[in-house]
Amino acid sequence: MAQNRDDANDTSTRDGNGLLSTGRRGLMQGAGLGAALSLLGAAGGGSSALISAAQAAETAFPQHKKWKIVFVNHVTTNPFFVPTQYGIQDACSMLGMDYQWTGSATSDAGEMVRAVNSAIAAKADAIAVPIVDPSAFDKPIQAALDAGIPVLAYNADAPRGKTNPRLAYIGQDLYLSGYQMGERIASIVDGGLVALFIATPGQLNIQPRLDGASDAIKKSGKKIDIQTVATGATVNEELSKIKSFYLGHQDLKGMFAVDAGSTQGVAQVMKESSLPSKGVHGGGFDLLPQTIQLIHEGFLDFTIDQQPYVQGFYTVVEAFVFLASGGLVGPANVNTGLKFVTKSTVEPYLNTSTRYEGKTAKPQIVPMSGAIKS
Repeated sequence: MAQNRDDANDTSTRDGNGLLSTGRRGLMQGAGLGAALSLLGAAGGGSSALISAAQAAETAFPQHKKWKIVFVNHVTTNPFFVPTQYGIQDACSMLGMDYQWTGSATSDAGEMVRAVNSAIAAKADAIAVPIVDPSAFDKPIQAALDAGIPVLAYNADAPRGKTNPRLAYIGQDLYLSGYQMGERIASIVDGGLVALFIATPGQLNIQPRLDGASDAIKKSGKKIDIQTVATGATVNEELSKIKSFYLGHQDLKGMFAVDAGSTQGVAQVMKESSLPSKGVHGGGFDLLPQTIQLIHEGFLDFTIDQQPYVQGFYTVVEAFVFLASGGLVGPANVNTGLKFVTKSTVEPYLNTSTRYEGKTAKPQIVPMSGAIKS
């Protein structure tokens, strides 16, 4: 289902060409990149200096068309992408842009391609799409570029060694994240059967993780028997498949997943069957609330945070700078990072409720507390 940003509070004024003035509410609330850079110098002399709305408006970018970026997604209703959409909203508000959220709810590449083609026909100013299929997006992305529409990949990219015409990728290095997970698995499991769960085998937002994990485990030299298990595209289906696999393989030594829903399912099965007390280890990806809670309770060894908020935020910023510079400033790949979350580091995720993790719609600045952990 397509979703357009609510502009009920947009108090901008436009000239005859549809250009936005710097009085736009979004720019009054948060300065653009140029404003932020210039104001840093002004504020540098005082530790408690605050940027006023008037200062932000005076130093923001010149008036410009309210560019619209269309985000095509492969699982439009998945809770993983709630913080991504907040990141999109925040960047659009800051930079005077608009967005649409559309695509497929069931990872249907054909449906996604049709959404890209619709965005081209509607003359979108920019398009962002996860490249979840090795070849399905080559032609539509080239068609967009031929029409003068910049296209960025986010969350999932074309396979290594394959050329796709997208301008840049904003997201986690998926193979590397899987490889580092595999190294972590090999460090806590001495040998025996280890299940690697994946929602949709072959899909490029998760398959590289599975490949990386398998390669790292094999390279470790440990006598670990890897079994890959497909779980499905819905959370209920994933949980059912994971339960069934465990019941048929109760001698296993580890259960790990490469997607959010399967990771939550692993955590639930680990708790229901008290698997840590039986020497079974578990882990996976992403920050669904049950996953975080069950790490805190000791039923899961770790999860990996790929920071979905910035996958939306940085994509909008890159599109804006490209459009604002007339293409002179070309987009660059951005690795949104890898952060292991364990029982010793999970506390901040439990004690805060922010847009950055998708737990609340309320905008806020979160105070720093304590030492910074990498």
